Amino acid sequence: MKRFIAVALLIFFGFSPFRGNSQEAFQKGEWLKFRIHYGMFTASFATLEVDETVVNGKPVYHVEGIGKSTAPLSWFFKVDDNYQTFIDKKDGKPYRFIRKINEGGHTKDLEVHFNHKDNQALVYNKKYNTNKTYTTKENVHDMLSAFYYIRNEISSDGLRPGEEMNLNLFIDDENMDFKLQFIGREVIKTKFGKVATLKFRPFVMAGRVFKEKESLTFWVTDDENKIPVKIEADLAVGSLDADLDAYKGLRNPFRIIMD
Repeated sequence: MKRFIAVALLIFFGFSPFRGNSQEAFQKGEWLKFRIHYGMFTASFATLEVDETVVNGKPVYHVEGIGKSTAPLSWFFKVDDNYQTFIDKKDGKPYRFIRKINEGGHTKDLEVHFNHKDNQALVYNKKYNTNKTYTTKENVHDMLSAFYYIRNEISSDGLRPGEEMNLNLFIDDENMDFKLQFIGREVIKTKFGKVATLKFRPFVMAGRVFKEKESLTFWVTDDENKIPVKIEADLAVGSLDADLDAYKGLRNPFRIIMD
């Protein structure tokens, strides 16, 4: 149970040859809410909100992601997660990342400071009051900054099935290579109406959580926003679905296909 909740929330808090979205995909004030289902049950909600602030004299986007379980799941497995990232408004690189989670009693309280000049990440573990410096790869992202970076990178013009994106991630204390493959275009039904989407499949690790390395699929709007509207995941036990439930403050028009 703990693993499928964590996976669901990491998808949102958690992509490069696809370059050049014609305009920025998000802005201050954007707010997204997702309903996460496990089987027939609504297991949790996740929200993402964009604000602005200043870090070390530089203007940044401050993004906060919150995930909470719902009844009846919360009665026996409570989820209370908070993710934050501070990303440069020009190049999208993260300066600071916060991960404070409580998932059924499993807790983490981490703050990561990125030094892109020296390719390092200083991890302050507040739970154990420890500091440790790790070597990172070039142009590294945290799981939340990656989501916003890729939205600005996707250009649907000329995008062909089979093309791939690659991104370097640093999560907790580990460097990870992230690969995402474009599957194709698809019109799907949402609570807001029919929406034209771009369909992607990330390559994930098979075993404890996912059935196979291609067990995760998601759809983002085929417009200038590139917001995710649907996710499907085949887990080692059961399946997980997530859908966009509410939104406000979008930078660009949300295109709904009228019948």
